[in-house]
Amino acid sequence: MNTSKALSISPDLKPRTQADRHIGQLSYMAMWLGDGFNIGNVTLGSSIVVAGVATMNLLQTILAAGMAIAIITIIFVLNDHFGYYTGSPYVIQLRMTFGILGSKLASLLRGIPAIVWYGFQSWTGGLALNQIFKITSGYDNPATFFVALLVVQTLISIRGFKSIKVVATWISLVMAVLLIGMLIYLVTQRTAAFSNRMINVKGTWGPIFWGFVVAFLGNYTAVFESAADYSRELQAGLSNKRRAALYFLPIFIAYGITVLTGALLAVVTGISSPVHAMAHLFNNNLVTVVVSAFIVLGTITTNLVANIIPPTYVLNAWFNLSERKSLIIVALLASLSFPWLLVQDSSSTGLTLFIKTYSAFLGPMTAIILNEYYVKRRKRVDVADLYNNQKVKASIQPIIALFVGAALALMGVNLSWPIGFVTSWLVLWLLGYDKRRIQE
Repeated sequence: MNTSKALSISPDLKPRTQADRHIGQLSYMAMWLGDGFNIGNVTLGSSIVVAGVATMNLLQTILAAGMAIAIITIIFVLNDHFGYYTGSPYVIQLRMTFGILGSKLASLLRGIPAIVWYGFQSWTGGLALNQIFKITSGYDNPATFFVALLVVQTLISIRGFKSIKVVATWISLVMAVLLIGMLIYLVTQRTAAFSNRMINVKGTWGPIFWGFVVAFLGNYTAVFESAADYSRELQAGLSNKRRAALYFLPIFIAYGITVLTGALLAVVTGISSPVHAMAHLFNNNLVTVVVSAFIVLGTITTNLVANIIPPTYVLNAWFNLSERKSLIIVALLASLSFPWLLVQDSSSTGLTLFIKTYSAFLGPMTAIILNEYYVKRRKRVDVADLYNNQKVKASIQPIIALFVGAALALMGVNLSWPIGFVTSWLVLWLLGYDKRRIQE
């Protein structure tokens, strides 16, 4: 395919050819393991704890996480199809539905949450790095280490996806050892607190349970929304079932362990911030330094995989900037996201509310792009046309579906993603969106 004459956007958004794809199956799984073993997921797990007592018992927590992971895998493998077979990123995928300007506006719904997550993860990593220096040298300034981490991650990202692959692979192994060890310690050494505050708790199967299913799901909605950004880098020739396994296995292992670890950590210590909770739990300088170092590494790999690439592509699409300039701007925006407001020692409800709020928009977006690709286009896409400004046109029906779905989802924010998804899909059906393309 030759699209050079039609392209009027950043070269970084060109379709990836088979020769350009450098990520193998093991590296891809390691990438998602690294993304799952992160401090943000630990913090999300801690959000089920209020005043040191879990609002859900152990069985309910496992089932809520399991349901979320199953849905995450299904959406991932459905939505990665476009990027895997065309080699084009998410911002180009949006052109099918929203046109040139509309795709840029719609891409902000993915880019903005990623920037906030980038800031939050870096702030948490900065706290951990500050903990290390506070113990070893007496120096105490979290803001300094927050900025330092942003600089380091930007420099790694500038070296490209190969560099990200190598860093993510090794760090995922390190983080797996830490968090599995932490989980074993909490279960075996803090059995009394664990049993009294999480196992022997009635919990609930009502709105709180389903709200946490959505929160656990919502933590990945921004990632699987832009699945094309990752699948375009994956080696060719893999079936849908094989790619589903590449998502399910690492996410099930990593996400399940981190969420459960976060819940147990908060139950045992009564502190929602994982960095402070771990320091309180061990009360040993050497152990705290080691654990904090692991947290810093986990922060880096999560940002490299999930939070830096999507907003970089968004800036590429908006301003036709080079990848290097876009990466620097993304880091600057992350530094202005006020991540310290999302999680306090007493509660991480700010993070949970943030996830549910942006899920109110990403639920409708996911329904719209899946409907476009599978129902309306039957997976038949002229990729060259998506890079030709003369042939890309917006449709009004998806815009209506997006706003109607988001409005209803915000009215029921505890179930924001499924409400938005189902509503937008129904609106498209009622408006006869798939039939219009066939008639044309």
